[in-house]
Amino acid sequence: MLGELNMRGSDELLSQTAAVSNGGIMTPKPGHKENNNDAKKVKLDRNLNNPSRVVHVRNIPNEAMETDIINLGIPFGRITNVLLLKGKNQAFLEMADETAASKMVNYYNNSGVPVIRGRTVYVQFSNHKELKTDSTHPGSISTQAALQAAQALTNKIETQGGPNTVLRVIVDNQVYPITLDVLYQIFSRVGKVLKIITFTKNNTFQALIQYPDVITAQAAKLSLDGQNIYNSCCTLRIDYSKLTNLNVKYNNDKSRDFTNPTLPTGDQGLDSLGIGGAMGMMGSPFTGLPSLGSPLTAAYSAAGGFPLGAFALSHATSATLGLGGVRLPSQQSFGGCVLLVSNLNEEMVTPDALFTLFGVYGDVVRVKILFNKKDNALVQMSEPHQAQLALTNLDKIKVYGKEIRVNLSKHQVVQMPREGQQDAGLTKDFTNSQLHRFKKPGSKNYQNIFPPSATLHLSNIPASVTEEEIKDAFQNTGGKVIAFKFFQKDRKMALIQMGSVEESVNALIKMHNYQLTDSSHLRVSFSKSTI
Repeated sequence: MLGELNMRGSDELLSQTAAVSNGGIMTPKPGHKENNNDAKKVKLDRNLNNPSRVVHVRNIPNEAMETDIINLGIPFGRITNVLLLKGKNQAFLEMADETAASKMVNYYNNSGVPVIRGRTVYVQFSNHKELKTDSTHPGSISTQAALQAAQALTNKIETQGGPNTVLRVIVDNQVYPITLDVLYQIFSRVGKVLKIITFTKNNTFQALIQYPDVITAQAAKLSLDGQNIYNSCCTLRIDYSKLTNLNVKYNNDKSRDFTNPTLPTGDQGLDSLGIGGAMGMMGSPFTGLPSLGSPLTAAYSAAGGFPLGAFALSHATSATLGLGGVRLPSQQSFGGCVLLVSNLNEEMVTPDALFTLFGVYGDVVRVKILFNKKDNALVQMSEPHQAQLALTNLDKIKVYGKEIRVNLSKHQVVQMPREGQQDAGLTKDFTNSQLHRFKKPGSKNYQNIFPPSATLHLSNIPASVTEEEIKDAFQNTGGKVIAFKFFQKDRKMALIQMGSVEESVNALIKMHNYQLTDSSHLRVSFSKSTI
């Protein structure tokens, strides 16, 4: 199928020169004398029938990293070394033994299709029996980190045991909607997905996903477990299911059998038209989701694995990363960063009040209360998903006695007033504010975003401040304090319950960053808990 392979400049390169990779010098130890004749082509079979624990990977993309190569081999056994030749679009992976290497080569040449960052690569045995690192030139930090991460993942496989073809997937910290189609596009990048069943249990979105073989399921688990579908939220928790086969009765937005497109949808109207289960094979007919085609960006962290985020490009450490042959889809389009907020109480609303309220759901860059229509304002968030998050949680809540409306604006940015232009302080730039909650990449605040509620979470409380002092301060916001409780394990935090959601919203606006002592300012956010 692959035809003939031009071997000059590839595997022979290692026998002729020392290969420099990212600052480290690595030289192979030949297993036999190289054939130095002028023949430029040899049959691929030659490198499939002579096992070696060193695997040769060709046609890798220019942006590939050591982690991409390692992820191809992790499901098959322990990895002892890796060499990436970016200039030649090739790499070498040394397994602990020939058995593991044979499993890898056989699988990728007979069953699975190895992919790195969207490009199909070719896997074969190397002519060399060992990759030898020069002791005076150890591998680069990134190479060592990648190998350590591989070691940790391999240990995890060996201790967990019991892999099979069906995965159980739980989506933690679900801020945005996740559908069967989204899961299919993510998990199908690892290998062919046979069946998916989705359901909700304990108020958590879950799914069962079946692959044709254990190796593909194992690769999916290793590559995707713990990853975020969207930046700092919608985290995948993956385990092996006790089930060995999924029984799918309907092809619809809750379940899908991709091997049997003729299954009914369970909707008599659709089935009677003869377009039942076949619709399940046509993208996202049930959800109307936009296309999820482009790759997520990611900042690779050696210690933490491979944290992903659709908006990680805003950080200097960003790089496109394919996980174990997977290129994840990007976040669906959420529109722009600017929100139009209407029906405001123009007698009470200020740019600072809107900054504080909308700042619960993202970093507010600018606020403009319209000069000729002061019950309307434009709020610019730093990223589109933050604008969507604020819209979802704040639309139709009561602020200062009026039910506000929040919509995406046609404006791309909020313009500051020109010099000499009348504004009366209605436009304010918060770009350099010290009160942004999410300016730190991967901030834990993303994990504590909740809709407005009557109960508020308080933090940064100094030991010298009493319960009564805090309750009195909140009582002065115009609401009624129903209950208060310090955290048992950490007195710096507490919960306070107001008389209503509206009172809680007003209290948050007034009390966030409230000065408790000379050096302590209160931090306030909405809580999912009750007292």
